[in-house]
Amino acid sequence: MSQNTGASYAAAGVDIEAGDRAVELMKEWVKKTQRPEVLGGLGGFAGLFDASALKNYERPLLASATDGVGTKVDIARQMGVYDSIGHDLVAMVMDDIVVCGAEPLFMTDYICVGKVHPERVAAIVKGIAEGCVLAGCALVGGETAEHPGLLGPDDFDVAGAGTGVVEADRLLGADRIRTGDAVIAMASSGLHSNGYSLVRHVLLERAGLALDARIDELGRTLGEELLEPTKIYSLDCLALIRTTEVHAFSHVTGGGLAANLARVVPDGLHATVDRSTWTPAPVFDLVGRTGSVERLELEKTLNMGVGMIAIVPQESVDVALATLADRGVDAWVAGEITERGDHTTGAALVGDYAN
Repeated sequence: MSQNTGASYAAAGVDIEAGDRAVELMKEWVKKTQRPEVLGGLGGFAGLFDASALKNYERPLLASATDGVGTKVDIARQMGVYDSIGHDLVAMVMDDIVVCGAEPLFMTDYICVGKVHPERVAAIVKGIAEGCVLAGCALVGGETAEHPGLLGPDDFDVAGAGTGVVEADRLLGADRIRTGDAVIAMASSGLHSNGYSLVRHVLLERAGLALDARIDELGRTLGEELLEPTKIYSLDCLALIRTTEVHAFSHVTGGGLAANLARVVPDGLHATVDRSTWTPAPVFDLVGRTGSVERLELEKTLNMGVGMIAIVPQESVDVALATLADRGVDAWVAGEITERGDHTTGAALVGDYAN
């Protein structure tokens, strides 16, 4: 005779004890991100940030952004590497915030898993914490959710939200841009965290390349290239603002360089970017060549070697380039702002890439 047993959360696939262990493992990394304004520790229902620090502002504007890292998480899952994807998450959120000139203040994260593996979750948070340090912001809290039945035991996704602050009269954007301004490009570290649906389709599904295969033109394995962390430009952009005049930034993410640059170019003006001023990293050619992807499609999907744009007056160019060089950022003058013609859009790429 069978005996009925009552249902339980654990029997449904949720391991509360594993979640608690994950929290304990991540605490040391979260502590490394703390700013003086952060109150309390990890484990509360809400992260606390002392807003009295904003009293030094005459008219503080809060800037917020939220994002994820897309299907790049599948590469991390396949490779069993979890401590870099959080770095990507911070870059996607905080580099959006700094575009308006805002200083990143704090961030929260959301990690959704099919099954809590405490060490994996802690590794993801470690990457987020390290990214927060590079962005100059605090990690004040987050959530780890276990979704058995919806996600496989090894599946996961990450998302985050951030907040920054900027003085109202120092807000950057289209209204500051003038004819003759220089377009300064800052090199990307690789693919960053956009276009991975195309990249995975071309390289993994169609070409059947293995993530552990060494690709000579990349100088490392395919998986290592695809997991290269997104560069975090936040502190570099803030350094530019401190040292010289900046009119606008543009974070090059989904949609590519031209589309994202057009978002900050005002009506009546046009941004021209000369492809001949740089050579995209080999991974971009690998994707295009292997998938027979047309250049326009590549440029609409991938950053093509430029992760951030600064628009500055001509008299600021030398100081801007020197500041970025001192910070180890590869940057160059890639174009200029001109009057818009009758048939031009907000931004365009011209010429051919340098060999």
